[in-house]
Amino acid sequence: MPDREFITPPALEPGDSVAVIGPSSGGAHDAPHVFELGLQRLREVFDLEPVVYPTARQSNEFLADSPRARAADLHAALRDPDIDGIIATIGGADQLRILRHVDPDVLRNNPKRFYGMSDNTNLDLLAWTAGVVSYNGAQLMNELGIPGELPEYTERYCRRAFFEDSMGELEVSDEWTDEPTTWWTNPEEMGSPPEYETNPGWRWAGGDGAVEGRLWGGNQSIVEWQLAADHYLPEADALDGAILCLETSETIPDPDMVGATLMCLGERGLLGRFDGVLVGRPPTRSYRHEPPREEREAYRERLYETIVEEVGRYNPEAPIVLGLDWGHTTPIAPLPIGRRVSVDPAAETVRFE
Repeated sequence: MPDREFITPPALEPGDSVAVIGPSSGGAHDAPHVFELGLQRLREVFDLEPVVYPTARQSNEFLADSPRARAADLHAALRDPDIDGIIATIGGADQLRILRHVDPDVLRNNPKRFYGMSDNTNLDLLAWTAGVVSYNGAQLMNELGIPGELPEYTERYCRRAFFEDSMGELEVSDEWTDEPTTWWTNPEEMGSPPEYETNPGWRWAGGDGAVEGRLWGGNQSIVEWQLAADHYLPEADALDGAILCLETSETIPDPDMVGATLMCLGERGLLGRFDGVLVGRPPTRSYRHEPPREEREAYRERLYETIVEEVGRYNPEAPIVLGLDWGHTTPIAPLPIGRRVSVDPAAETVRFE
């Protein structure tokens, strides 16, 4: 898709109103204390005024039965002249079902910055085909409403995503964590920050030439669903020269399954079209499963090795950056899906236009 066809919605300003919607899951119904903390941080940290839409407070049972209602909230927020941006409450597992009810013309004719991740990758990729930039990150409950203090790194890059024209150059966070928590169901944990560890930095692999292109992708599971559904993908040649980004969720997928997603992209003739690949830092544990540290480190190594192998099979010249501060760990920098990004292995930089 030619650059001139892409729209970057205007940046927010302090005091602007942002719609809070539940296009995937609701969240507030099951964890109101987390929801309220996210709203509080929008007001007090970012000086934004949240406007809560009905789907944000509905039960997950209602939302599962009402894909049309979720799309209607999105349409209403886009069309409302008093709303300046849109933030998703949390992810989920079935947003693909609402896309048939979302009018891409409404996305394009009413461009507003949309923030969400995980299952909300579905909306990011639909917006991409409509030629509208969206932001994979800055989600209300699991990124803005985390327990303890909001990390300075997350605040810095969410502030750029909210208020600036460009994310600029990404830097490596000093520390990170994927420590699981039950603060969703236990309000007493809200003041207990997770334990952080030193960030070893990014890892570079693949080709060594500098590249630049529009960012496409998001959560690995959702990219796989998009391939399977085959309704909302862009034309193959629209991905020529793009940069692929992938991150894995707290389900901790087997590295072979992640490799299979890349294999499917390769066999469809898509993986070879990308000029570079960005990979978010993978979580290695969840509240359902917490293996010993050596097993977690071994998992991360196997995942990285699998990604490098599969990309190398179909696209050996593409530089690969592994371990970006983005996705299902903390802290995060939202990534603008659809913006141009340059990847320079020699300088070891990732910079948005």
